[in-house]
Amino acid sequence: MKPFLRQQLARYADRLAELEFLLSREDIMKDMSQFLTLSREHTEVAAVASRWARYQQREADLASARDMLADPDMAEMAQEEVDSASAEIAQLEAELQRMLLPKDPDDARNAFVEIRAGTGGDESALFAGDLLRMYTRYCERRGWKTEIISESPSELGGYKEVVLRVEGDNVYGALKFESGGHRVQRVPATETQGRIHTSACTVAVLPEPDEAQAIQINPADLRIDTYRASGAGGQHINKTDSAVRITHIPTGIVAECQDGRSQHSNKAQALKVLTARIQEKDRSERAAKDAAQRKSLIGSGDRSDRIRTYNFPQGRLTDHRINLTLYKLLYVMEGELDDVVEALQAYEAAQQLAELEVGVT
Repeated sequence: MKPFLRQQLARYADRLAELEFLLSREDIMKDMSQFLTLSREHTEVAAVASRWARYQQREADLASARDMLADPDMAEMAQEEVDSASAEIAQLEAELQRMLLPKDPDDARNAFVEIRAGTGGDESALFAGDLLRMYTRYCERRGWKTEIISESPSELGGYKEVVLRVEGDNVYGALKFESGGHRVQRVPATETQGRIHTSACTVAVLPEPDEAQAIQINPADLRIDTYRASGAGGQHINKTDSAVRITHIPTGIVAECQDGRSQHSNKAQALKVLTARIQEKDRSERAAKDAAQRKSLIGSGDRSDRIRTYNFPQGRLTDHRINLTLYKLLYVMEGELDDVVEALQAYEAAQQLAELEVGVT
């Protein structure tokens, strides 16, 4: 294990002792807010400290076993202990590295996935529909719940724009790297000459705001319009002006919802989307300032970034940020995104670890 990691882990043992002392004090036990905050920190610190203690114990076991290898009578048993301790040490080191990485508090949140057709006309709208299906199938595989918040169908199929809400465990942490430009290369169904066309869609993944921590929006800054929903939905959808469009006047950001059966539920959902978009705008502006100091190779998540190419003639998916190429495109389009998501998460973890090392040295 690298020295800088040992330095970091040694601090956890010290901090654990401090927290146990603080939590035993009567004045802190009487302050429920402070007590709960320290208790949560104690749980997190104790988890790291216990794994670090186990790591140190197995290191000592390994050293003892290696000393015993010189004894012919003990060599076989010692070798078994060397192998066992070495394997557990490697596993513990990987666990400890993950535990030391900074956590994005938004990773555990639900998310909105916005897909918009870009260059390519009807073919782009069809590809937007394919992406929606891909994400929906992936969510089903993960056991997440999905619902379409708003949609603008294209005449030939697919979508000009569609917004999907995803609910489940660690949704944003898995989907956040999908933000950016998605390019498709294939022969459209309308192409009579068999020529390959290139078109594109943009995807934006936004964490659903925590109502307790969401930014406060002045009602006077909102313009709320109601209209009659269009599209699928049976007879009911055309009888009332249940669809809602909310405009945040200072920024010009707009959100709408037409999926619910009541104007009240559509307004509440549209307000959530609007809040998420305003917070994402703030986040993007902060990220742009940070990017002036250091550029992340995994991309800014800006919608204009071309992050991925889907090449159907070659059955190839390429993620340009990490130079990942997979020749299993049809499986990916059926929702088998695990290889892509895990590669991006591993790359982010490696970057964070490198930054942690730089910050210590």
